[in-house]
Amino acid sequence: MRPGAVRNIAKRYALLPLRLFLGVTFTYAGVDKLTDSGFLTGSGAGSFAGLLHSVHDTAAASWLVDLALRSPAGFGYAIACGELAVGLATLAGLWARLAATGGALLSLVFWLTVSWSAEPYYYGNDLPYLMAWTPLIVLGAPLLSLDGLLSARRRRKGQHIFG
Repeated sequence: MRPGAVRNIAKRYALLPLRLFLGVTFTYAGVDKLTDSGFLTGSGAGSFAGLLHSVHDTAAASWLVDLALRSPAGFGYAIACGELAVGLATLAGLWARLAATGGALLSLVFWLTVSWSAEPYYYGNDLPYLMAWTPLIVLGAPLLSLDGLLSARRRRKGQHIFG
């Protein structure tokens, strides 16, 4: 195999490990929250409401924390379902840019609330997640994805009709 061919294959599949990592991580995060009996309770250790109270005074966007505190269980379910939807769509490569945008928005909200006070800033994990979604927002998931299959199918139908 010639050296250029290896480089071209590497370029084509470069985003696949990132897509798999983010998809698995967000799917796990959503499932973990939905199956954790303490997370969606009204208060106490390990609850979403407890987390909101603990980060309120150090959050960059405390208004988001105030909003979530109006219905912690509702917001907890919304976050968990959002993470699950983003993770599964990312893994499947279905509406990949939309899923990546959702993942980036979730990461942005988490960074502005939960991990904002991490000192130094790079100890917080939500900012790297936010940045990690960027290539998938820009490029989507053209390979090994439902988006790729649907795109190829549309091209074949178009060639058949107009060819």
